[in-house]
Amino acid sequence: MAVITKFVVVREGEEKMTFTTKKEADAYDKMLDISDNLIPFIEKADIGLQEVDCEKLAFYLAQNKDELANLLKGVIKGTTASAPKKKKVKQD
Repeated sequence: MAVITKFVVVREGEEKMTFTTKKEADAYDKMLDISDNLIPFIEKADIGLQEVDCEKLAFYLAQNKDELANLLKGVIKGTTASAPKKKKVKQD
């Protein structure tokens, strides 16, 4: 008989996801916390999103928080937007 340890993320009495490591479960739980915190922020924008769309957007932003953080800092695909590449000029 095998013993399997599972880590289950539960929100409001509902199982959201099951993981094999505590680290993965904690990361997912933190992502859900971020998503929950983003919902009121997005709703304040008053851009006419339905509640379900607002929740989807918050979840997407939370899932991609690292990329979003870089974009907010001005970092685009490994380069900074504020420091454009210098063009080399051929001198004669």
